[in-house]
Amino acid sequence: MNMRWFFYLVLLCLPAIPAHAVSPDPKPFGPGSMKEVAVAHAGKPFILAFWSLSCAHCKANLEQFGQLLRQHPGLSLELVSTDTPEEGAAIMATLEKYGLEKLQTRVFADRFVERLQFEIDRRWRGELPRTYFYDASHQARTITGRLDATETERWISANYPQTSE
Repeated sequence: MNMRWFFYLVLLCLPAIPAHAVSPDPKPFGPGSMKEVAVAHAGKPFILAFWSLSCAHCKANLEQFGQLLRQHPGLSLELVSTDTPEEGAAIMATLEKYGLEKLQTRVFADRFVERLQFEIDRRWRGELPRTYFYDASHQARTITGRLDATETERWISANYPQTSE
């Protein structure tokens, strides 16, 4: 009888939980997180972008991502800050500035960052910003530095034809 009462209570509370609720803090990105990201986007194109609070070109890319998400709401984008979990409030404030606060974002959560970089891309040495454009078969196109708006729109048109204008 108690279990049935608990079940009804849970059902009553479900409408109060927003379907798009996102954690107010960045999710940890540690060993194995790259596999989680790949599984979460299995068979679908997505953008994986690495950035930092101290990187000027990263902020230009974040601004562009905010604009892209307004133009293409179906765009799948994962953001990973290479800062530390202790900087979570600053990370979220920066994302809010660019209209990206509703995205689930991640933050490096391993002091041995080289291990994470190697897991992500064996050729990556930590230069930022670093953006990976994955097609539906998860073949990646890698861009280091500031993104070119025309090239980014071309990739979106090729991979998200239903959301392009």
